[in-house]
Amino acid sequence: MVPEFPAFKPVGLEDQGLIHELLWKYQPETSELTFTNLFIWRMHYGMIWSVYSDWLLVVFDKTSHGRFALPPVGPPSRREVTRLLLQWLKETGEAEPRLERADERLVREIAGGDEFAIEAVREDFDYIYRSQDLLRLEGRKYHAKRNFLNTFKKTYRFLYEELTEGHVAACLEMAERWCQLRRCSEDMSLTEEWTAVNEALRNFSALKISGGAILLDGRIEAFALGEQLNSETAVVHIEKANPDIRGLYAVINQQFCEHRWQNVPFVNREQDLGRPELRQAKLSYYPDRLVPKFRIRLKDA
Repeated sequence: MVPEFPAFKPVGLEDQGLIHELLWKYQPETSELTFTNLFIWRMHYGMIWSVYSDWLLVVFDKTSHGRFALPPVGPPSRREVTRLLLQWLKETGEAEPRLERADERLVREIAGGDEFAIEAVREDFDYIYRSQDLLRLEGRKYHAKRNFLNTFKKTYRFLYEELTEGHVAACLEMAERWCQLRRCSEDMSLTEEWTAVNEALRNFSALKISGGAILLDGRIEAFALGEQLNSETAVVHIEKANPDIRGLYAVINQQFCEHRWQNVPFVNREQDLGRPELRQAKLSYYPDRLVPKFRIRLKDA
């Protein structure tokens, strides 16, 4: 049964068809707006959803920074439904009612007047690359990346394979090794990510996502998972590689694009979360553009 606002229900696999349909119709640019993303992070954020008229509403009901909502997904104009959702958060006890990860489309729709406080949140901006840049690595700016790739090819005999259900157990084992090397148990953010990776792999077939893996001596040492975000853009949700093997991240990045996304113009590699090392890594691939995201509040809240 479809929950109608103000009723909500937890995100579950049984909701995939309707939620995917509503998101795909919107043709989002922001990486949060796929069913896969909502599903694999549902336990961590207490993800719940509802429908109000023509709009999909998603609330992060259980976070360490309070409850908040994603922007309403659906046709313009969304001024009324944005106000309604923020007011509902306030009335149901949220001390700082807000929308997070709102895109520029919503900002344009609600701009003007003094009803909403809108601020850009740089750490949430998504990085968009030309897929041909990632798979070809041409030009002087990619010289270091090509060196990584060429050195790796000279050093190792590797095999790229498209991910299937048969690879899931090996990917889970590789992700567990990665977590041990990175001491996930000592870092809450890595522990949370590990849970999302597990959800994605264990529900790989049901989620209908794409994946690729790098094998060395018959063992998976890197893998990536992604899907189409919109008709011109793929999104890479997860990318893991053995950190002890130099150049392996560059290899899985390039190979996944070459084998899976060569016919899709752009690749969204999600946000940097404000982490300096992650920002540096994403910038080193020279994004075509960044997708801004915004926090929206009621000014009188």
